[in-house]
Amino acid sequence: MTQDETGTAGITPGNDPDAAPADEALTADPLYPGDTGQLPESARRALVRLLTGPALEQRRHPRLWPALLQHEPLIRSRLADLFLELVLDADRGIAFTRQADTGELETPRLLRRSPLTFIDSVLLLYLRQVLVDAELRGEPALVDRAELAEQLRLYEPADSTDRAGFEKRINTAIEKAKTNSLLAALKGNADRFEVSASLKLIFGPEEVEQLTAVYAAMAADAGREACDD
Repeated sequence: MTQDETGTAGITPGNDPDAAPADEALTADPLYPGDTGQLPESARRALVRLLTGPALEQRRHPRLWPALLQHEPLIRSRLADLFLELVLDADRGIAFTRQADTGELETPRLLRRSPLTFIDSVLLLYLRQVLVDAELRGEPALVDRAELAEQLRLYEPADSTDRAGFEKRINTAIEKAKTNSLLAALKGNADRFEVSASLKLIFGPEEVEQLTAVYAAMAADAGREACDD
């Protein structure tokens, strides 16, 4: 992953229609009574998007992305105050936050980690592969609900007697991915989604390798149990 530490790649002052006005960065006027903030409004909105997550994307947030690049040093500083680190990939147009590596210094964790169920993990692995394949073809990563459900049904236990319960788990996993902005419904079709490009960065190779190893071990155990029967 190529990170642009200057945050100015592809931005020419005065040429970006979505960029904040030049005088916005110089204003000291408060935005509301009692406001003591130093960032302009657009940069504050970019910072909030980073904190609410999972990512700020150039294509999805065209008015926030220029503000992030223009005010990157200050935004990095604000995040550092919270023991957070900005990860910015200018080539892909993606930025997100993660806990800073503070070494032996114990720090509070601001970012909440949502525990993944088995079905959640399987879904994320599949979506990540869809994203990788789509990038190789130079196409958007598109999936539909029926396709996702079909893939997840492959992991239903052979001895399961609660089909309705498993279908509910599938729907819950898909809805969780939507809530976390990893899936975005297409306009005019609520059951067809685009996979967020941020998934490839948030769910990195190490996590994929670890989960793949766990699932391989589970499959091997299941195979041994079948032989014992």
